Formats: sequence, structure tokens, C-alpha cells
Amino acid sequence: MRTVGVEEELLLVDAERGEPQALSTAVLARADCRAGGDSAFESELHRQQLEFATTPQTSMHDLAEEILRCRAEAAEHAADSGAAVVALATSPLPVSPAIGRGERYQWLERRFGLTAQEQLTCGCHVHVGVASDDEGIGVLDRARPWLSVLLALSANSPFWQGRDSSYSSYRSRVWDRWPSAGPVEAFGTAERYHAHVRELLDTGVLRDKGMVYFDARLSHRYPTVEIRVADVCLDPADTALLASLVRGLVETAARQWRAGEPPARFGAGLLRMAAWQAGRWGLEDGLLHPRTMRPRPAPEVVDALLEHVREALDDHGDLDRVEGALRSLLARGTGARTQRELLRRTGSLRTTVHECVGITRG
Repeated sequence: MRTVGVEEELLLVDAERGEPQALSTAVLARADCRAGGDSAFESELHRQQLEFATTPQTSMHDLAEEILRCRAEAAEHAADSGAAVVALATSPLPVSPAIGRGERYQWLERRFGLTAQEQLTCGCHVHVGVASDDEGIGVLDRARPWLSVLLALSANSPFWQGRDSSYSSYRSRVWDRWPSAGPVEAFGTAERYHAHVRELLDTGVLRDKGMVYFDARLSHRYPTVEIRVADVCLDPADTALLASLVRGLVETAARQWRAGEPPARFGAGLLRMAAWQAGRWGLEDGLLHPRTMRPRPAPEVVDALLEHVREALDDHGDLDRVEGALRSLLARGTGARTQRELLRRTGSLRTTVHECVGITRG
């Protein structure tokens, strides 16, 4: 059974006012002290962020428990500095982002200016184990049309600098400003993939392989494929659902690759349209169907994803859990809908953030 690991980025906010606070250095120091230098937490581009990575898991129940534990630990470490953590992909309240002090982060700010400065966004990356780079590319080529559905399911960033952006995932629009971000063409072989990455690096625009920000890529650190399209999910149950669907998608694509089934011929331009549609509406309107790239109702497209990965989910023992989690998500809506409903009910973005702090803990 394939291993799955999750990386989540969280916002550090003032516990009372809800505004993002540049406290990652202090919070990480406390986390490292408590963990004896072996903490699951890391810094991110901005000092108002905190990232954690789970260990590789084969049991989705165990992964869900670890996500809850890491979020709870993050909250405890933040509380020591008078802050809170919240799983929002953008800050609802106005913020002046503070770039991290590390040399790499400073280089990014010098190189990319406002693009880097405005990247205070929080995503969720899912790693799934693969046997080889060849299998990994077989997976990436065949999973491409389905990634926009994962973005729609995770949409959790409707607000930007105190205003409603009109998007369900405005994070995805901000993230796409990086020159290497977004969907890519099918590669066919691992050799072509690695040659393309070398060509990108040889331009001098990117600093290193860590800046290859494809929607899905071969990890340069682990024997995994890394699916990077999702917003960080407000409800931790949705993170576990996302991870289950990603593993099912990877296993399904790997089986297609082994059987010699060719990938869909959709180019990156069409996939970019699908990603825009998913980021604009989440589950609130139509999505582009991964088999046709034509608009269909969101529930129909979600059902198509479930059917696409059903056999793999059943083989992993995840089918019943995923079906129930999808029903729940479709009924209550994404984090974007939750945030907007909280604002309508309370009339306050500060209260919205405060309420989301509690939801973050599950």
C-alpha cells in the first residue's frame, strides 16, 4: 500500500484581533525546545506562517489522527507567544506580509519583488510514494485533468486584504504569479521531465529545484509524487479526505500506466482554464469535467472523480470513509463557503477568523 504524507501551512494570528502576526521564529524556537530539536514544524516564506509535515502513513485513520495532533501542537506552541494558528489559505483581514530572514527567502524577495511579498498564502501538499521516477511520470501525466477537482474541494481563500475576492480559492490565483507555477504538458518519460527541469534551472530565473512549482511534480527530496494544487483545508477532516483521494488518484494513474493506457491529450492551456474555474467557484457552480473539459455541475464532477478512483479506494479500505466525507463536504460546503457564511452571520472578519481558529482544531 502506498504511503501518504501531508504538508500543511497555517497562519499565525493574534489570538484576540485575528490579524496575522510575524511570530514564526519564536513559535519554532518553542517547538524545537519541546521536541528536543526534532520538531515537525518548519518556517515558510513569510514569518506569519508555520508549516508542519506528517510522517509517511499507510493508514488514513492514522494520518487523520496525526494531522489533528500536529494542528493541536501548533496551537499550543503559538499560544506560548500569545498567538493562535488558523487553517486559512489567505488572511481575511488586511496584512503587511513579512518575509522570512533566511538567505533563501531574502533572495526570493530581491528576485521577485511584489510577487514574493504578496505570497502570504497557505497550501496543502500531499506526497504519495511511487516505485520509480518512471512510474511517477506515468502518474503525473494521467492525473493532470483531475487536479482542478481537488482544488475545488479544498477551496478556502475567499478574502484578500479585507475584501471578498469573488473567488473561492484566491490563493490559487496569487500562487499562479510564480513563473513556474500551474499545469504542465504531459512528459511521457522521466528523462523528458528531468530535462525540462534542467532547462528551467538553466534560465537562471529559478533558484533551485524547490522552485519548480508545478501543480504536481516529482519530489526532489523523497521517492514520491507531490500534488500541490490544494488550499490548506479549514476542517482537518477535509485534509484527510484530500489525502485519501490523492492516493486513490495516484494508484489509479499508476495502474493505467502499467496497462499502457495513454494519458488524456488535454494541453496545459485547457488545464489552466479548469484550474481557473475551480478557483473561481469551488463547489458553488460548474466545473470543467476532466474527461471532456466542458462545464458540468460540480456534484457531477465530484462523482466522476469518485468513480474514477473507486477501485483503488476500495482496495485500500478507504471507500466507505471517502464516500461519507464527500457527502459531508458537499452538504456543508468548502472552507470558502464557511468563511462567507460566518461573515454574513457575524458581520465581522475578526470574528470569522476567531471562529475558524476553533474549526482548525477540529
